Parts: sequence; structure tokens; C-alpha cells
Amino acid sequence: MSKGWTYSKAGVNIDDKSKAIGSLVGELKFKRNGVGQMVRIPGLFASLIDFGDKYLTLATDGVGTKLLVAKELGIWNTVGIDCIAMNVNDTICVNSEPISFVDYIAIDRPDDAVTREIGIGLEKGAEISNMEIVGGEIAVLPEMVHSVDLSGTCLGYVEKDRVITGEKCEEGDAIVSLRSSGIHSNGLTLARKVFESSNVSLEDRIGGLSKSVGMELLTPTEIYVRQVLEITGSHTVHGLVDITGGGLRNILRMKKGLRYVIDDPVGPAPIFKVIQELGGVDDREMYQTLNMSMGFAIIAPERDAEDIVKKYGNADMVGRVEKGSGVLLEPGNILYETY
Repeated sequence: MSKGWTYSKAGVNIDDKSKAIGSLVGELKFKRNGVGQMVRIPGLFASLIDFGDKYLTLATDGVGTKLLVAKELGIWNTVGIDCIAMNVNDTICVNSEPISFVDYIAIDRPDDAVTREIGIGLEKGAEISNMEIVGGEIAVLPEMVHSVDLSGTCLGYVEKDRVITGEKCEEGDAIVSLRSSGIHSNGLTLARKVFESSNVSLEDRIGGLSKSVGMELLTPTEIYVRQVLEITGSHTVHGLVDITGGGLRNILRMKKGLRYVIDDPVGPAPIFKVIQELGGVDDREMYQTLNMSMGFAIIAPERDAEDIVKKYGNADMVGRVEKGSGVLLEPGNILYETY
């Protein structure tokens, strides 16, 4: 049994990733004139583009090493849902409605059976999101890839007076979590390494899991589009956070000068407990790598937050906003101060 696994030990250092992003963005200095200028607000999950009385939004993301699980199991018909979800769940973080999507598949050799199965998932994800897939690309790259990589880009729009950026978050707000369907499509490198090092097969069912390890990892990412847009249409909401790579550190994208306290986190699903126990992963690492059953966060005035929790069965009151800085996981007194 391997002890003390971290995301970095598994091969993904999120701090190094942040530095790499910074070095890239630092070179992107050209600014467009006229219609279609980018709105320069740091930390947004989707980019805002000025388009008259509306903002257009763009978000791009991929499925990651969840595709290696799909390959090992020979099951490709759900990863398209993940591809859609990773993009649309970012899009709605500024209260933007997803409307169009393009996908990109890099593959070592053409395989119509695999691409058909991927298409099934993409279609399902688009249907759930009420969004049309308008194009895409399949690149055959035998010298660069050794299986399949899947990513996409989502176009959305939001009326200017309806945009949510997190800047209205304030002391006294409450934090609501929408439960995840499982591990979603982040932290799979850590999860896979934990199981591999413990000689646990994807076909095994352990630790009280209701499905095999592989099927737990392959469970499609929850798509929150309809629910979140319904909530923002009927409640005052100050901030929206997709809990993806970086875990609770994603909340640091919200307004600075405040402390976001998670004082009553959702009890994590069995898959997270199994990963933590097998890998000897500490709480700090778990909550900054995985969603721990908290797939999406809504920051709202307390009364609105209470109404949201009463109305939606997958919503839980998990925290509060107070003076200070950082994100505090109160059980364990774990403070995250950098994104």
C-alpha cells in the first residue's frame, strides 16, 4: 500500500501549471479595437467578449486522463458528456447560457467505432445543456498521440445586466454546494496512480463502492446548466464557482478581501474515501485536487441560500463569507491562500 500520495507525486503539479499559464498569458498583449473586445476581469471561468448589449463568452477544456480509463474499459460513450460538462459548467459561472459548441479529437488512427461512441456522449451532453454542436475537428496524429484526446470550446451569451463575476460577494453571504456525480473529470491522474500502486484493478469493487472502480471513475460529470440558470433567474446570486481542478482553491477566484469558510462540507462519496485511504492522501491534498462531492458552489445572501437549499435536493449549505482572506476548510483548519 502506497502512503502519502499527492497530485504532484502522481505527475501533476498545480502550482507549476499556474506558473506555465502565467508565462503564456504574459505574452498575450495584443488588444482588439472595435466590437468584440475582451473584458479584462481576472479569474473568470469563462472569458467575456463585449458584443453590444450582450457579452459573448468562450470557455475551453478537455476530458484529461479520464480517457485512459475509457480506453482500458473499452467504454467511450460517456466521455463526450464530460467534455461538454467541463466547458458548460465553466460557462455558467458568469451566468452565461451555453448556445454552441465545437469539439476537437486528436487520435492516433481513424477508428469509426470509437468516434461514434464519443459522438453519443457529446450529443447527450449537448441535449442536457440545451446547446447545439456546430462543428469540430478530428486530427490524425500518429506521431504525437497514442490513443485519443478529446476537448472542446463552448460559446455562450449573457445580458450585460445579468453577468455574475463574484465581485458582489460580501461578508454575511452563505455558500451553497451542488453535489457532484462523482470524481467528475479532474484528479484522475492521482486516482489512477493510487489504484495502480495498490494493485487495485478497474474491475474491482472495494470499500463499499456500489460499482467497480473503473465505472466509478467513468461516471459522467454532472451538468449544472439548467439548474444554475434557473437559480440565478429567481434568486440573488453573488458568485458561481465550478469546483474542478484545484478543488476548493477555485473559490479564490471570487472577490478578494474576504474569507470563504467551508464549515460544514458535504460528506464525500465512497470513491473519495477509498482514494484517500488507499493512497494515504491528507485532507489538504484531497480538497485541493478533487471535488469531494461538492461539484459546484453558489455564493448568495443568506436568505436566498436558504431558499435554494430548500428547493433543490442536491443543494447543501456548506459555508459562509466573512472578513479576511483565502478559503478556509474549517474542519482541520486548512487555509488555501493561492489559486
